[in-house]
Amino acid sequence: MLKFFSNTILAVLSFLPALSKSQEVIDFSVYKNLNDAETRLSEYKDSDHQLELKLIQLGKINQSRKKFKAKEVKLDILASRVANKMCKNAAENNFMGHWDTDGTKPYQRYAFAGGVDHIAENASGKYTSSTYPKTDEFTLKSMEELHKAFMDERAPRDAHKQNCIGSYHNYVGIGIYQTEKQFRYYEEFIDRYYEYISLPTHLKPNESGQIVLKAQPGKFLFEVLAFRENLLKAKTVGSLNSTGGYEDYSNEIALTISPMDMPKFRNGDTYTIPLQFKKPGLYYLHICETETEKINPGRYSDAGKLNACGVVITVE
Repeated sequence: MLKFFSNTILAVLSFLPALSKSQEVIDFSVYKNLNDAETRLSEYKDSDHQLELKLIQLGKINQSRKKFKAKEVKLDILASRVANKMCKNAAENNFMGHWDTDGTKPYQRYAFAGGVDHIAENASGKYTSSTYPKTDEFTLKSMEELHKAFMDERAPRDAHKQNCIGSYHNYVGIGIYQTEKQFRYYEEFIDRYYEYISLPTHLKPNESGQIVLKAQPGKFLFEVLAFRENLLKAKTVGSLNSTGGYEDYSNEIALTISPMDMPKFRNGDTYTIPLQFKKPGLYYLHICETETEKINPGRYSDAGKLNACGVVITVE
C-alpha cells in the first residue's frame, strides 16, 4: 500500500490536451456508451468529462506497460465505479488502505458490485494542510504523479509496480475522489478471460450449488480453490490507517478440486463445478487455467498459471 503525503501543492504540469485524435475520439464514444449502459453503482458513475480525464490517464498506464512489453489494458467501467466508491470512502474519512469502513477488501467490493473476474488493487493518495484546487490540471497531475510513484518502486518492495505491468491484466478500473484537503487515486487491474454462464452469489450452509463457466478456446481449467473468510465486520478509521497490504487469499481453504479431477466436470470447453460449504462466511474462488489438461496423478503446482476468477459467495 502506497501512502503519499504532502503539505504543499506540487507544481502543476502543463495541461494535457483533451482527447482530439481520431482514434481517441472513437475510444471516448465507445467508453461513453459503455458508461451510459452500465446500471450498477450508478451513484458513482463518471461524468463525461471525468471519463475523458480517466482515458488520458489510461494512456499513461499503457505507456508504463509498454515499457515492460505488457499488452495494453482497457478501461473497465464497473471497476472504475467500485474504485470511485472506495476513493470517496477513504478521502471523506481520512484514511488510506485496501479495506473500507465496512471491512471489505478489493476483491470483495468488486464481487459485491457484480464483478466476477480476478482483480488486484493499487491504492494511493495525498493530503495538504492548505486547500487543493478543483481543476483538470490538478486532477491529471495528481493521477500521473501517484501512478509514477507506483512505477518508481524498486525490488524487492515493488508490488505496486509489478501489479501495474502484470502480463495477464487486460482491463483496469481507475478511481479518483477529491475533498478540500484529500485526494485519492486507486487502480484496479483485472484479468478477464472466462465466460461465466451461471453462478451463485449466496448459499446456505450445506446447500448445494454450482458454477458454470467456459475456459478460453484451446485452454483447460486447472484447479479450483475456495478460501473462506468471516462475514464482514466494520472497521474503525484508526484500524484502517494501521493496515498494510492485503493477501489475495485467506488461511482457510474450504474447497480444493485438483487438476486430475477437473476433466470429469468438463463438457467441451464448459465446466460445471459443484459447490457446497459447511460454515457461514465469505468464500473467495480461485480458478486457474492451463495449456494442457492434467489427467495422470502426480505432483502439481499452480505457480505462474492464470487465475481469472474473482467470484465471492456469501454463505449464511
